[in-house]
Amino acid sequence: MKYQDVDTAVAEMLRTLGPHTAADWTVPAGSLEWSCRETAAHIGHDLLAYAGQVASGAADAYLPFDLNVHPTASPIEVLRTVTACGRLLSSALATASPTMRAWHWGPCDPEGFAAMGVAEILLHTHDITQGLTVDWLPPAPLCAAVLDRLFPDAPSGDPVQVLLWCTGRRALDGLPRRTSWIWKAARSD
Repeated sequence: MKYQDVDTAVAEMLRTLGPHTAADWTVPAGSLEWSCRETAAHIGHDLLAYAGQVASGAADAYLPFDLNVHPTASPIEVLRTVTACGRLLSSALATASPTMRAWHWGPCDPEGFAAMGVAEILLHTHDITQGLTVDWLPPAPLCAAVLDRLFPDAPSGDPVQVLLWCTGRRALDGLPRRTSWIWKAARSD
């Protein structure tokens, strides 16, 4: 995955959620305990954290900072914040050496951070659309790229459905819905 994939995922999120900013974002985001608004703020949080890791090359721990989205921020303001955080991650990835490693439960390369950023955007946009009752599924090419990088042992099948299964969002062809999972972003090579 590349930094442009982060930009593509952010654009898809805005295209999908932008028309629904007048809806009630206090409802739960799909099966999550978070509201749609909290889930969107979480996307921004993770994108900013990944950008910081990549930009700093912090090799042994997470940087001690956090994103605090003001509690009165409207859905459109939260989406603008997520967009800014996505651009920060994309910019950090665009300038990172392919040999750079930064901490995410071990040494993670720029491709891994891009994949995690795209996964956070796609999966939580899906959660938010579930809460807002918007009919949407993440784009298959981005799902396939996320699976390839973060879930090398994923079963074969439609990449959208497989990614949703890998991350505990639904059952898959006789496989029960997962109750726990982990992606493999860190690589020692």
